[in-house]
Amino acid sequence: MEFSERMQALLGDEYEQFLQYYNGDNFRGLRVNTLKCTAQQLQAALSCSLQPTPFCPDGYYLPEELTGNHPLHHAGAFYIQEPSATSAVEMLGVQPGEQVLDLCAAPGGKSTQIAAKLQGKGLLWSNEIVKSRANILLSNIERMGVRNAVVSNCHPETLCAALSGQFDRVLVDAPCSGEGMFRKNSDAKTEWSAEHVRSCAERQLHILNSAKTALKPGGVLVYSTCTFSREENESVIARFLADDPDFLPEDAQVSFGRPTENFARRIFPMDGGEGHFAARLRKKGDRVPSAAAVPGAKADEEVLRFYDSVFCGRPFGERLSVVNNKIIILPENYNPVKGLSVLRAGVILGEIVKKRIEPHHSAFMAAKPQDCRQCVPLDCNSDAARAYLHGEEIAADAALRGYAAVAVNGVTAGFGKASGGRLKNKYPKGLRTLK
Repeated sequence: MEFSERMQALLGDEYEQFLQYYNGDNFRGLRVNTLKCTAQQLQAALSCSLQPTPFCPDGYYLPEELTGNHPLHHAGAFYIQEPSATSAVEMLGVQPGEQVLDLCAAPGGKSTQIAAKLQGKGLLWSNEIVKSRANILLSNIERMGVRNAVVSNCHPETLCAALSGQFDRVLVDAPCSGEGMFRKNSDAKTEWSAEHVRSCAERQLHILNSAKTALKPGGVLVYSTCTFSREENESVIARFLADDPDFLPEDAQVSFGRPTENFARRIFPMDGGEGHFAARLRKKGDRVPSAAAVPGAKADEEVLRFYDSVFCGRPFGERLSVVNNKIIILPENYNPVKGLSVLRAGVILGEIVKKRIEPHHSAFMAAKPQDCRQCVPLDCNSDAARAYLHGEEIAADAALRGYAAVAVNGVTAGFGKASGGRLKNKYPKGLRTLK
């Protein structure tokens, strides 16, 4: 097979070792969502031990018994993510308060990793060109409790032109031939060809040339793929740098994987992950401060009373906007831009239904238990937790009245409406588990 010949040429003496790992077990991983819990908190709730990966401080190899059906996964305590896929965001070097663009963001692993590093400060703009994948991205942003994100469904060239010079950091996790995913995705292996590799490289260069427009002077751009071919990795970067003298390669000062071209990193299966490539570039110039956000409209007193009746201290801020009867709390650093397809900006506080306001799942997922006026605590191993995620009514403290969060081992998983010692289930039907 031509792929094997290419890998042998790329790896030389290490090819036999590559084959040993490549024919072994897949690497499976999770990343603790530090927006909602700590590694210690997650470990204490699980019956299995977590072994760290070398790629990010919150990354662990996924035990076989832990799946996406676990209540803490539903609650957004962790994200199931191929271990080496966490490497690119580590190289991006995100700091709290920055404005960051994830240009090819679905399904959301890297975006939610960026969000955790922002710690609720600054702005995350996550974009996906394919509408169905953009909806999956939005679902994961919501599940992981991200308050300060914008999710859009735009062509990269259109988006970056509209947001020219706005971002401190830009991630381009480019669509690729997926050679690092062959072991877990048979379709990627079937679709592979040398011509597909070449066409991916052209598309990747085009996306990079769009992405550079959105970056501030002095900003950082990280380009990554989950493929091995030099054409889609080192060669794309070389062509980009040759065409744009405003960018310089920069060592990301990481130790995982192996260096290539003195500034980029490669990861092969023998390095502990399925496979990844990432390169960090910096745009010349001095950093400039972000433009101040336009103040939101003055909030209706009835909306604020509702907000205060369900949550303590207005935890999502007060930049309220009403769109199609949905009460949205916009991120502090977000300025709406006409002509862009934005699926959501910020958090949905509630929805106006027949002259009353009903709270929204989005707000509870973005809240910590202490942000909520009332809370029903559950253990992840309990029948009550399983029943709640299945959509059933469950028992609640008889003193509770009205809307209350549901927290699994201290991580908010949704909400319900309490009355007479019972909690009427409000977990969204599309997310419920099957028995």
